[in-house]
Amino acid sequence: MNRLGKKANETLIEMALSADGEECNGPETISTAGSEIPSSSEGLSSTETTLLIPEHQVIDKRHQSKDSIFFRDGVRRIDFVLSYVDDLNKEWEKKLERRKEFESNLQKAGLELETEDKKESEDGKIFFVKIHAPWEVLITYAEVLNIKVPIRENDIPPMVENPLDCVLFPLRLPEKVMHPEPDYFTAPFSKDKQELYLINDESTFFSPSMRNRIVNYILTRCPYGTEEGKKKFGIKRLLNNGTYTAAYPLHDCQYWKKASDPNCDSERYTLYMEWARFLRFYKEQPLVLIRKYYGEKIGIYFAWLGFYTEMLFLAAVVGLICFLYGLFTMDENMSSKEICDPAIGGEIIMCPLCDRDCEYWRLNTTCESSQYSHLFDNVATLFFAIFMGIWVTLFLEFWKRRQARLKYEWDLVDFEEEQQQLQLRPEYEAKCTQKKKNPVTQEMEPYLPLTSQAVRFCISGATVLFWVSLIIASMIAVIVYRLAVYAAFASLMENTQTLQPISGVLTPQLATSVTASCLNFVIIMILNFFYERIAIWITDMEIPRTHMEYENRLTMKMFLFQFVNYYSSCFYVAFFKGKFVGYPGAYTYMFNRWRNEECDPAGCLIELTTQLTIVMAGKQIWGNIQEAIVPWICNWWGRRKARNNPENLYSRWEQDHDLQTFGALGLFYEYLEMVIQFGFITLFVASFPLAPLLALMNNILEIRVDSWKLTTQYRRPVAAKAHSIGVWQEILNGMAILSVVTNAFIVAFTSDMIPRLVYYYAYFENEHSPMSGYINNSLSVFLISDFPKGNEPKENPENFVICRYRDYRYPPDHEKKYTHTMQFWHILAAKLAFIIIMEHVVFIVKFFVAWMIPDVPADVKAKIKREKYLTQKILHEYELEKLKERLCQGDTRATEKEFIATEGRMELSRAM
Repeated sequence: MNRLGKKANETLIEMALSADGEECNGPETISTAGSEIPSSSEGLSSTETTLLIPEHQVIDKRHQSKDSIFFRDGVRRIDFVLSYVDDLNKEWEKKLERRKEFESNLQKAGLELETEDKKESEDGKIFFVKIHAPWEVLITYAEVLNIKVPIRENDIPPMVENPLDCVLFPLRLPEKVMHPEPDYFTAPFSKDKQELYLINDESTFFSPSMRNRIVNYILTRCPYGTEEGKKKFGIKRLLNNGTYTAAYPLHDCQYWKKASDPNCDSERYTLYMEWARFLRFYKEQPLVLIRKYYGEKIGIYFAWLGFYTEMLFLAAVVGLICFLYGLFTMDENMSSKEICDPAIGGEIIMCPLCDRDCEYWRLNTTCESSQYSHLFDNVATLFFAIFMGIWVTLFLEFWKRRQARLKYEWDLVDFEEEQQQLQLRPEYEAKCTQKKKNPVTQEMEPYLPLTSQAVRFCISGATVLFWVSLIIASMIAVIVYRLAVYAAFASLMENTQTLQPISGVLTPQLATSVTASCLNFVIIMILNFFYERIAIWITDMEIPRTHMEYENRLTMKMFLFQFVNYYSSCFYVAFFKGKFVGYPGAYTYMFNRWRNEECDPAGCLIELTTQLTIVMAGKQIWGNIQEAIVPWICNWWGRRKARNNPENLYSRWEQDHDLQTFGALGLFYEYLEMVIQFGFITLFVASFPLAPLLALMNNILEIRVDSWKLTTQYRRPVAAKAHSIGVWQEILNGMAILSVVTNAFIVAFTSDMIPRLVYYYAYFENEHSPMSGYINNSLSVFLISDFPKGNEPKENPENFVICRYRDYRYPPDHEKKYTHTMQFWHILAAKLAFIIIMEHVVFIVKFFVAWMIPDVPADVKAKIKREKYLTQKILHEYELEKLKERLCQGDTRATEKEFIATEGRMELSRAM
């Protein structure tokens, strides 16, 4: 509501000293939009100064549009809003004093404030403090933050038109949406060179996202006093202790209609109509407008998600072709034919799948499951596994090129992460009381002693290890569940007549696998819920030095946990289930009680497919429900008020106050969700070629759900810069390398491809049909009388003498009975050889493709060089011009506002 002006050159250092008890010198004046308030009101809170406004100066809200994003004078733009409830509890006076000091220091930094009394709010309880950054503040901190601004329109000719543009025209958005502004050459802003920049209008020169970023920078570093002998500062602490209830920039209009004010661009409305509606799912994304409205950090996420979805289209098409190949060749599969043949599979008696309670069974009872297994376990599986290894490389390399283009177009070429590395987190500065000299800036700054760091890291590591152990324990519990209920399912299906019609499809193995997968998914979601909070707590406890360091540490903790949580069950089914079973009469047992699981006679691949489908699809469905339904329900009442109340009763800042908060970790969870999905479609894709298709369908929905909730259900996030997807790039690279190994092992050890190929080339019995007899060859013989006492089935009504089991062992009448045959060792050697050959082939192709594709396109390199050349030329000419002027005049004067805006520059430079 009021603005504080100071003639003295007070810096933020002196403001901090005044917060510690020292007085600040210099005359002060407090002014409102249209009246002067005596200096005796200095130090009053915004609530109290509101009461000092003359009655004729209080403007009735009924004369304001609810879409107004300006102060009451209709000129100064609202760049940020703070809200609080003046509750009369024991903390009331302390909160009042904090607000008083904080708002006073904001005014000393040059910001202008205007307060809306609680009587004017919808519920009559909330105060709103509107913040405006005047031109002098904007240009001061634009220089501090190294913000790039236009200096000349881009004169480089656009790229040659793509011949496919005519075909892709239906997917395009209007040009005014895709490129709302001309393309400019830019340079870092400098207060002393304002004539250099294309400043047509001071009120619109800095975009709203730039303005709220600057204001947020000041808010996070502004002091508000001293408590318990420690200097306190930053809006985050004030939000945590309840002094303020919210702090947010404003949306520029309602999402479902344009703003009535012609000075508003209504970019939110444009984003909703052209981007955030599901009916636009086939359209390209307006990335320039997204970046302009939300900032580069959110823009780069949607650019990556869109590019990932585009690349998934190719993988989904190839995966679908491989699936269709398995579908069309199902009737030609000799293994399924033999299993389903009553004269072959019907005559093979299989050993019981559990001790005592399970009975002998005929192989042809698994006829349907063996046919379905062929859908995913066929020669196309090998091709698709190799293809996906190359696809991952293409995706990562082409993304580097796309990212390089965005870096140039979004003025991020010279944006270095080191800038962020040198910015200390306010929490770090507040909690670290000891100081030492920074070798880079040569300034004294807080630091955390090595002993304290070691203790905190030990506690953090122990906590992460405990939770990872908890995941492994839960996985073992699910395995025990599998072993314990299998006999129950087998008995139930044999003795229940109503289940007989589906017994061919729903085998005991499949029933156990499905229910165990569902149970595992529920456990995964429960553990996720608790660990997310634990991970944030232990990361806060470590007190990371910078924001980037904080995000990287949290990312690694969360990804490690999610990796183990989501993939452990898939790793178990793929690489452990059925591998350590033993043989009849000498089975291996878990905890000497439960017999280890066996794979289906058709192989374990179909069970891995089931596990992967349930966990992956369940996660995607649950994620979309969480992202879309929950915020919608939370905002339903607020949206109802916005639609039903007249314009003059529900202001723009109140509408946004009623929305959900996106939060500093909002993008973190979006990236995490997509990276986990990326793992599903790469690490285990050999078992499920349709995984990329499911991911593609989900991502088409995900883009629109994310855009919808960001545009309609959340407050406008504070703009932030980012020139890449950060540490996620390295995680994706690591998963791409690991995926080659996992898929090679899946093809070798989980599928039946290698045993079939060995039989086809070395052990076939019929030259005209080499695969005939494979099933009989892959099953060993066991003499029922050799069962240890207590392990044999309770009943043997047909008096079977022998039973078969899946392995390569000598028969009971051989001198090496029940030991592995030479064919077993041939197959094992072939599997190991296949793994080595496949890995080397794929890795060689991957590295060759990565070497062939440059990270930065040639035209982007040329544009970067052109821009640097022009910038240096323009700056050189400008310096010569200024030198001539100084030689002629030699007089430079600064305004009072410029002095106010530059007061804190020294302290903020040290923070940088």
